[in-house]
Amino acid sequence: MNKTMSIKLMPMLLSTKALTLATLACAVTLAGCSLMPTYERPLAPVAAQWPGTAPTAGSTTAAAELAWQDFFTDATLKQLIDTALLNNRDQRIALLRVTQARAQLGIRRADQFPTLSATATGSRTPNNAGGINSSYAAGLTVTAYELDFFGRVASLKEQALAQYLATAEASQTARISLIATVAQTWLSLLADEELLAVSTQTLATRDDSLKLVALRLQHGAASELDQNLAESLLQGARVTLAQQTQKRALDENALVLLLGQDLPEAARQRLQARPVGTQQAPAQPGTMPGGLMPLQFAELPAGLPSDLLTHRPDIRQAEQQLIASNANIGAARAAFFPRIALTAGAGSASSELSGLFKSGSWGWTFAPQLVLPIFDAGRNQANLEAAQAGRDIAVAQYEQAIQNAFREVADALAGRDTLASQLQASQAQLQAEAGRARLTQLRYDNGAASQLDWLDAQRSLFAAQQALVQTRLAYLQNQIALYKTLGGGAVTQAVTAHAENQLNTQQR
Repeated sequence: MNKTMSIKLMPMLLSTKALTLATLACAVTLAGCSLMPTYERPLAPVAAQWPGTAPTAGSTTAAAELAWQDFFTDATLKQLIDTALLNNRDQRIALLRVTQARAQLGIRRADQFPTLSATATGSRTPNNAGGINSSYAAGLTVTAYELDFFGRVASLKEQALAQYLATAEASQTARISLIATVAQTWLSLLADEELLAVSTQTLATRDDSLKLVALRLQHGAASELDQNLAESLLQGARVTLAQQTQKRALDENALVLLLGQDLPEAARQRLQARPVGTQQAPAQPGTMPGGLMPLQFAELPAGLPSDLLTHRPDIRQAEQQLIASNANIGAARAAFFPRIALTAGAGSASSELSGLFKSGSWGWTFAPQLVLPIFDAGRNQANLEAAQAGRDIAVAQYEQAIQNAFREVADALAGRDTLASQLQASQAQLQAEAGRARLTQLRYDNGAASQLDWLDAQRSLFAAQQALVQTRLAYLQNQIALYKTLGGGAVTQAVTAHAENQLNTQQR
């Protein structure tokens, strides 16, 4: 029976006790050693103020702190957004990627600690004397645990942490984008309904006009040219109605895809309030179908461009990716220094299974290993240069993300002022065209205006009605875009974790 186990030690002048104390001293001295460059946030390559706006430093965080439930006040729209957040597959994938990145971070954290395993082995081999040699061993082992003196493992853990945070920010970006897209698609669908109502109403009016012209032609009060003009206007209205019917179907399909399910009953009832094909009275001055009219959103202060650095999840994502690239440089630098790994074990060994755990069968092994790179054909240097180039790329991407965000907000702010003016002008134009159409109708009925004048007035009224709906849609969608670009509704990590728990509960 073997009463001792082999002890593997590197040749050195120190005793075992002295070696252990020296190793611990080195570990304490070098444990805080890190070769990662000190991270400094790059300066934002944008102006300190939005173009064409006055400073608004007194209310810089209102947009980011305003929850989407407070920004969108329409009950149907809130229901649609809730449904999309629960069922949209892109949002679900984004949350699962956060879970995956968190698991990868757990792996990197585990690399900082030794892995303790229980082992048991046994072997029986014949010997030259015709007998059988038996060997049994059992114990606890630590295999190739790296003593992270130069911060390689810690750098990789920091990289994984930054990647996890970047993935979480990407999930927030996807969430905000989904909320804005659902709202804008719903507005488009309401606008489609308004345009269909206007087109249906115009088609009915022009059909009646064609019948009247045909009757006048029979009695010699109109020419064939008048009939051709009326027919052309009628067919033009039919073409417009067919195009708008197609667009409505496409917008509904897009909204169904965003929701991840069919439209809720409340939304369908609201859309069916004015069914296509219903005969309606001619439009009175300034009156329009009111699907978009009741919708109002909260007022949003623009704040300062520097606010985007902390409010926009996509900018925070780019910064976390920059931090990850910075940590990767630390790991690449550590590769130039010695790597110390420790393999150790303690247990019992015996030539008989029954004597495996008896007194005198215990032993231990201690086998540290030091590897110092001497020649690698420039591999480590190339890895370091690649890591440094990756950090420079991440800096450029971070600055690009800031510039893109600055432009998006500036565009939305420019649209907020100009579209408000356009909406007022469109409403005034519709009033004028409606009055013109009414007066032209009276003059035409009394023979004081030609049919060409009457048809031109009807054509202009139809165009003004369409323009008002489209301008109102653009105005409301621009408000949503401003809310999105300012980082409005950005949720905290606690809310992200809550959403992940909801997803996991639903999957179970």
